[in-house]
Amino acid sequence: MTIRTIGVPMDLGADRRGVDMGPSAIRYAGLSATLDDIDRSTVDRGDLTVPHAEERDPERAATNAKYLPEVEAICTRLADEVDDTLADGALPLVLGGDHSIAIGTLAGAARDAEIGAVWFDAHSDINTPATTPSGNVHGMPLAAALGLGEFADTPWANAPNLSEENVAIVGLRSVDDPERERIRDSDVTAYTMSDIDERGVVDVTEEALAVATDGVDGIHVSLDMDWLDPSHAPGVGTPVRGGVTYREAHSAMELVADHDDALRSLEVVEVNPILDSHNETAELATELAASALGKRVL
Repeated sequence: MTIRTIGVPMDLGADRRGVDMGPSAIRYAGLSATLDDIDRSTVDRGDLTVPHAEERDPERAATNAKYLPEVEAICTRLADEVDDTLADGALPLVLGGDHSIAIGTLAGAARDAEIGAVWFDAHSDINTPATTPSGNVHGMPLAAALGLGEFADTPWANAPNLSEENVAIVGLRSVDDPERERIRDSDVTAYTMSDIDERGVVDVTEEALAVATDGVDGIHVSLDMDWLDPSHAPGVGTPVRGGVTYREAHSAMELVADHDDALRSLEVVEVNPILDSHNETAELATELAASALGKRVL
């Protein structure tokens, strides 16, 4: 299957500037050549046009979700792009940008198919405008896709064929109190870093993939680079100590590749070159994307 790369240089959903340069940093790290090395045909669609924060009013007072009209416009275009990519028989590889872009990726991937989702992230991203402490939409994409809270009546944000019981979050270590309650009251499956420490990343990831693939047509995999420990991925918007190691991350992505017949869309988000060292995080993002798409040592 041809891989179609879609860049979304969005930082409107985050509280730190710089993730808008993530797609360029990942490309500069050699994404195309790396995928060529594993004999994957690739087409780069370039970047969606995203307005700069300085050109817009956050408007948080009205919605408690900063830049929500802009996020809606961009994610609507991204959903169409993902849907068109799938209709052409290609696999969308979406490069972020902050994690709010997942609203568009999920909406597009779920438009014409029942899907599950595996969320590799330090954060649960299941806040709503009513519960968010920051107003940043990159903490809300799962809530939006599942139609929770105020997102229940926002068709642009909802992934129409994604159910809670097919969502698995892997590697949590920073969760707000309202998010904790929401997860406990939902059918979402969540694994903390303690689960990974106790059971190992292979066991946890295999179980997460089983949850996501159960009875669906395909899965979306979302990789937030802050899932890794900052010692391995320093260039992210919201680093949290105690994440997975370099090798654990590769092992998890290799398990994703073992389910390549189910993989419907893949995104890599939250690379922030301003906070990075020698493009280290973007290079790791490139490596992990390649592992998820079939790269092996032997």
